[in-house]
Amino acid sequence: MWILGISAFYHDSAAALVGDGEIVAAAQEERFTRKKHDQSFPGNAARACLETAGISVGDVDYVVFYDKPILKFDRLLETYLGSVPKGIQSFLAAMPLWLKEKLWMVDTIKKELDYDGKVLFGDHHESHAASAFYPSPFDSAAILTIDGVGEWATTTCGHGHGNDIDILAETKFPHSLGMLYSAFTYYTGFRVNSGEYKVMGLAPYGRPTYVQTILDNLLDVKEDGSFKVNLDFFNYHCGLTMTNGAFDRLFGGPPRKPESPLTQREMDLARSVQDITEEVMLRMSRYVHRLTGEQNLCLAGGVALNCVGNGRILRDGPFRDLWIQPAAGDAGGALGAALAVYHRYLKNDRFATPDGRDRMKASLLGPEYSNEEIERRLKAMGATVIPVPMEQIPERVADLLMQERVVGWFQGRMEFGPRALGSRSILGDARSPRMQETMNLKIKFRESFRPFAPAVLRERVSDYFELDRESPYMLLVAPVRSHRRIPMSTEQEALFGLDKLYVVRSDIPAVTHVDYSARIQTIAREDHPLYYDTIAAFERKTGCAVIVNTSFNVRGEPIVCTPEDAYRCFMRTHIDDLVIGGFILKKEDQPAWKETEDWRSTFQLD
Repeated sequence: MWILGISAFYHDSAAALVGDGEIVAAAQEERFTRKKHDQSFPGNAARACLETAGISVGDVDYVVFYDKPILKFDRLLETYLGSVPKGIQSFLAAMPLWLKEKLWMVDTIKKELDYDGKVLFGDHHESHAASAFYPSPFDSAAILTIDGVGEWATTTCGHGHGNDIDILAETKFPHSLGMLYSAFTYYTGFRVNSGEYKVMGLAPYGRPTYVQTILDNLLDVKEDGSFKVNLDFFNYHCGLTMTNGAFDRLFGGPPRKPESPLTQREMDLARSVQDITEEVMLRMSRYVHRLTGEQNLCLAGGVALNCVGNGRILRDGPFRDLWIQPAAGDAGGALGAALAVYHRYLKNDRFATPDGRDRMKASLLGPEYSNEEIERRLKAMGATVIPVPMEQIPERVADLLMQERVVGWFQGRMEFGPRALGSRSILGDARSPRMQETMNLKIKFRESFRPFAPAVLRERVSDYFELDRESPYMLLVAPVRSHRRIPMSTEQEALFGLDKLYVVRSDIPAVTHVDYSARIQTIAREDHPLYYDTIAAFERKTGCAVIVNTSFNVRGEPIVCTPEDAYRCFMRTHIDDLVIGGFILKKEDQPAWKETEDWRSTFQLD
């Protein structure tokens, strides 16, 4: 039984393939088109999934779309009609795509895939809930899904048990925690549906100056986490912008222009909306705990990518454990829709994994390439390729990291979801006080304030961080252990804003944020043998079981997919070495890289 899930036409289009209840493959369309957050039909991703399984589209029993376009269209019409004439421009901008493609989804799917089988439709938030519960290691669990909006729902509380999911409560549009956060993303000068994680990263530089202003004017929050948004300050429900003039007046001026210098106002706004988001998430978690009586919680929806909020739920919430879908946003909806068909629609039982771990296969669900194919493709690009026995790679890479060289790492199957998890990563020495600046400014070409994540051996995580469990998908934030911190001087304590950036705060400064936190990835050998062995080799040589892991791309570019993508990124940046399959390529050994155009102009900045 083959089921192909599809998400498309909003942001982060993706395809996912489930075979007899097993997650076989999943990928985002952006990785193939090289357009970040690509919303187009995921034809390339679907074909990659089928190729991984060794089947054709004719073998697929069901194709399922992750939401119900008719219900979403109903919501749009009702919202626009309720705001006439205010919403007319937004209405006119949205209608062409709806009338051309979105309302004819069955025809679009059959045409794009050359498919003549059965097409089904899921519910947006039920797809999120399915993506969270069915791959989780829990037999039963509470489920919380939080995003911008699906058809009508913006938040749902549910209960997963066996092969079924019950939705117990929901919040409806226009009242949306995701939209509130995106409004502040827009107002602080970042791109909506892309830059929200920047607001999260900027928050520790600020003060919670505007918390009470937000609570007094924008958001009415109840003890159970339910809330109402004051639409007098927003345009997202009926206009072409997220906020309006009333919002500008409340916070002392117009939105920050993208790419302009950050001020203390933006930092304080980021901190304030982050604090409120965490509090609402925490209250919601307590409510769904009371509803279900469960000890475990599953999370999905775009807001579940707020790893600081997730960490707050884990530390201060009522649950014993939680599991977060690594592709928590719309991309993961494709996977959830496919799993929902298998378990809810077709009534198939869930099967337990032998080791009690989750069913996501470390989220390594994309394409992979043999050494022969890598060598052929790289030589076609003119690369100087030096083979290295695979068993030597961990020690060789550890030596490179010790020299503070920056290493591009391309191994195995590509990750599904927004995080690089050790297959398409850039690695560095976490002990280096210079590594964050080097990676941000010379390799990623991104804002200096953005932190990097630590990759740590699973069994050593508690030696470095206040965390006593796995975090394989980089979706939990926890503090650095106190004994690893470096006390700040009186002068350093008095610093504000970006002046805090270059203060060395711990013995792993490259991955310690300004508030002594870190977004942690724990590495298990059964998931990533070569990656694990490399970090273990680094620990043997240095005594440190932590390295820097950031995504293999530059700002505005999707994570690399193919060997060609990896080599281009390697040659365009100050990455020192490329470790790809059984090959180590040193920058100094490569021929001069020539391009006739400014390659950075091809990527839309987020």
